Amino acid sequence: MTAAGDGLRVLVAENIGRSGIALLGEHFDVEVGTGWSRDELAERIGAFQGLLIRSGTTLDAELIGRATQLRAVGRAGVGVDNVDVAAATKRGIVVANAPESNVITAAEHTMALLLALARNIPRAHASLTSGKWERSKFSGTELCDKTLGILGFGRIGQLVAQRARGFQMRVIAYDPFVGSERYRELGVEQAETPDQVYAAADFLTLHLPKTPDTENWLDAAALAKCKDGVRVLNVARGPLLVDEDLRAALDSGKVAGAAIDVFRSEPVTEHPLFGYPNVIVTPHLGASTAEATDRAGYQAAEQVIAALTGGVVTSAVNVPAISAEDLEVLGPFVPLCSSLGRIGVALAIAEGASVDQIRTDFFGRLADRDTRLLAIEVVRGALAGRTEEDVNAVNAPTMAEERGIHVVEAKHSVARDYTDLVRVEVTTADSTVRVAGTLIGRHNRPHLLEAWGQRFDVQLEEHVTLFRYRDQPGMLGRVGTAFGRHGVNIISAAVGRQPESADGAEGQLAAMAITTALPVPQGVVDEIAVSEGFFLGRTVALL
Repeated sequence: MTAAGDGLRVLVAENIGRSGIALLGEHFDVEVGTGWSRDELAERIGAFQGLLIRSGTTLDAELIGRATQLRAVGRAGVGVDNVDVAAATKRGIVVANAPESNVITAAEHTMALLLALARNIPRAHASLTSGKWERSKFSGTELCDKTLGILGFGRIGQLVAQRARGFQMRVIAYDPFVGSERYRELGVEQAETPDQVYAAADFLTLHLPKTPDTENWLDAAALAKCKDGVRVLNVARGPLLVDEDLRAALDSGKVAGAAIDVFRSEPVTEHPLFGYPNVIVTPHLGASTAEATDRAGYQAAEQVIAALTGGVVTSAVNVPAISAEDLEVLGPFVPLCSSLGRIGVALAIAEGASVDQIRTDFFGRLADRDTRLLAIEVVRGALAGRTEEDVNAVNAPTMAEERGIHVVEAKHSVARDYTDLVRVEVTTADSTVRVAGTLIGRHNRPHLLEAWGQRFDVQLEEHVTLFRYRDQPGMLGRVGTAFGRHGVNIISAAVGRQPESADGAEGQLAAMAITTALPVPQGVVDEIAVSEGFFLGRTVALL
């Protein structure tokens, strides 16, 4: 298939839909190699500047090493697990996906399962086609005036809410990484804690990302907080739900029914819940529609075209290049900014409400540069692991906007005490939390300089744990003892406090930052945070 262009060649290695191939054909020479073996792909990939794949092609470092001319990879789908992004980035290859291709499909499948669950449609169908007329047996429940609880209020959760509102349902949602204004715009009640959702929901649907914090989210303890007779849906990720605990809740009658589209291990044809008459299961159909397949191919094709023709790649999953003139100054600050975003949000959320604004101030030499990349990196760090889609330096601003989080950037030519300084403020409905940091030494080591209004200096490592406490003797020793008792080795520690009050009063608040090579178990942090004189503890992974 030949088209007008400058001789660039694009390989379509999997079925991406006709519209995507046609779009590519308007710009490049396109070859469709959907039947190629891996050996053939390895032999011929070096002739192409662009590549389109789905989930069936594993683009590992070996294949990338053979792709000597490759400049752009389009993944027709949401994830990029089958692409060695690090290897591609090292070679300067743009990797882009189609993150919005299946959000409508997933939301609609959630509603399909919601209706089927409410009206017992699968059971009624099976009964009637087996020769029985059991009309009274399958009497259902209306959605009107019922409460839908949504855990995870990103793109898909918001689309589900809009559709549920069309059925005149009351909707309550929990997601601390969505601003309050977005809830108001959609007519959705904002829950401050998951427990408020459990207590209110007649139907409970999960739309959370899969992270260490969300795995096994809906377990026996969570289900015990739900209404009797709640109906549960999972069209997000299998590991969010503890299957054994759901089964026990179904057996006891605590849960009246469940609809499940995703499983811990897939494909799966045998499962303890498959035999339950009040459980509806589908084989991961959340993204499976002809429209979603075609949309994913078309969107991925758009990204490859942009990458190869100098356009704007809006869904790249690897960090865009920094211009050569700014690389020396800005490059080393990228990990610092990501870390400050993570720390700032962790401290803000620990105090209760959802994030409304993220503000980044640049002081000193940085103010003379184009710092948009660094401001985006703060947002990316703040949202990392908190959203149902992977967040990167390209899509972070859009994801923040969709969640009603206002992003602000400001510059100041003077940095007191330091040549350069980055300060991040995370604002919730209740408070504003500020953190600040800089790079120190010829190796540009990132240092945390401020948290909770207290100033100190600690070099950041992979894990940092912070405590807010009453400034009195022995507090650092208590933390060290507790860490040692649990086998946690401390790399460094620093403490800071606010300037003494005018009357010289003792016992004012102070802050402590401790770095470790290994993660600190949440139970250890909680144990210290509830002890006498401590007010708050938070541990953050800066990986």
